[in-house]
Parts: sequence; C-alpha cells; structure tokens
Amino acid sequence: MSKASSVRPVPREAPDYTSRSYWTGTIKMSLSKFFVLRVLHDGPSHGYDIARAVERATSGCCSPTEGGLYPVLREFEAGGYVTAELEVVSGRERKTYTLTDKGRQAFSVGVDAWIEVTDALLETRRLASKEKAGCGC
Repeated sequence: MSKASSVRPVPREAPDYTSRSYWTGTIKMSLSKFFVLRVLHDGPSHGYDIARAVERATSGCCSPTEGGLYPVLREFEAGGYVTAELEVVSGRERKTYTLTDKGRQAFSVGVDAWIEVTDALLETRRLASKEKAGCGC
C-alpha cells in the first residue's frame, strides 16, 4: 500500500441541521440566484442595483453581498444566461448585465421549479400544523 493511499481525509463536521441559520443560509443561497434572474427579467441593470432590487423583491430575505453576487453574475455570463457590457457612468466604469433568451428560459424553468417546491412546502406545513394541533387525521 502506498503512503498516499493510506492517508485518511480529515472528516468534516456535520452541519447542525437543527439550526435555523443552517436552513436560512442554504435557502438564501439558492433563492439569491433565482432572484438575480428575476431582477434581470425586468431589464438590464448593474451589480449594485441588482443587489438592491433582489433585497426589495424578497422583502429583505435575500441581501446579496458583492462577494456573493459577482461570482453568480460571472457564472451566468459564462453559461450564456446574461451578457455584460462595460459602460462609463459619472466617470466610473461599471458593467450592465442583460438577460439573454437562455437566461429568460432559465428564469421560466426556475419559476416552475420554485412553485413546485412552494406547493410541497405548503402541504408539508398543513400536515405539520395538524400534527401540532394533535389531529391525527
């Protein structure tokens, strides 16, 4: 057995699935990407305005930071979901992002997927409410 194959990876600590912050973070990460597409569906925008529009559209639930937003925009650009155009505004360079047809399709598919999840969550909530109320029906 070679030395390299005998080295065991250090096990990662399992997340605390009872922690609301774990679930909130996981949900916000996914929702943020969806809501970036949603904001760009309304029209071209630059990074700062996208972040603020996502925050408004989600009533503050998702507040993308620069560190979270720009990697998503680069990923969308690399995948052909958005185009980016450099412009100078008030003497400063900024990129304006525009949703492509592929990006509009992704948004539409995303809406359908999130509606399915929402319906399942609402049904789960209904069942959990019955259970809490002590109704075994």
